[in-house]
Amino acid sequence: MKILILNGPNLNLLGKREPEVYGSKTFEDYFKVLESKFKNVELEYFQSNIEGEIISKIHEVGFSYDGVILNAGAYTHTSIGIGDAVKGVETPVVEVHISNTHKREDFRHISYISSGAKGVIFGFGLQSYDLAIQSFL
Repeated sequence: MKILILNGPNLNLLGKREPEVYGSKTFEDYFKVLESKFKNVELEYFQSNIEGEIISKIHEVGFSYDGVILNAGAYTHTSIGIGDAVKGVETPVVEVHISNTHKREDFRHISYISSGAKGVIFGFGLQSYDLAIQSFL
């Protein structure tokens, strides 16, 4: 099984950015934990702050991988293009958020990704990624 974890803007700052919301661990460190926990799954990680790169990555893997775990960050609430990319591929996508977006600002309650996603997981911190991987097993 081959799964891509695709993180969007500002998630490269995990461990530094708003630790009270996002925690103090970098995603690179957490990715090592995931690789260790899910040894029978081929995990790949890609992060970009650029909307077009995220869309291109979805297109690249969207017909050959078994799953995509997508945390599009703020693009979740603004990018029709990423939402259309999710709808345009065959590979199932699980939308993930570290925080509970419904406990935050009103604009974070809207997702352009959810309608094309297999499911949505949010509010469990970095463990949201674990849950997303388990949803593919």
